Amino acid sequence: MLIHETQVRVYYEDTDKMGVVYYGVYPRYYEIGRTEMIRSLGISYKEIEDANILLPARSLNVSYLKSAYYDDLLTIKTIVEELPSVKFPIKTEIYNQKNELINKGEVVLVFFNGKTNKPCRIPDDFLNVMTPYFKSKRD
Repeated sequence: MLIHETQVRVYYEDTDKMGVVYYGVYPRYYEIGRTEMIRSLGISYKEIEDANILLPARSLNVSYLKSAYYDDLLTIKTIVEELPSVKFPIKTEIYNQKNELINKGEVVLVFFNGKTNKPCRIPDDFLNVMTPYFKSKRD
């Protein structure tokens, strides 16, 4: 299993008139978590796209548990429970400064060949950097 954490500050632009994070902002926080997780593996979204591999979203599920507010420092925990193949399911949990779970969700991405416009398997370079996180303890 791969778990990565990053933090993000809630900016004024992320909130509504009450100073509460607008519900539509959370998928952007998920994206920040995913991007930083991939970067932590030594690869970037840009490198993936430069290789003509795209990662469009197939589905998104979001659960709003508590509110986040202007100037909060949030921890985004990005979780990959299984080695991706064509589908790339990624869970996200967001915690406030009190370490309370305030939001959780899952996005399923699909590896997509930008030349053929068809789904494809995870690129070997990406697979190679992810595989060590999914080896069983018996290996």
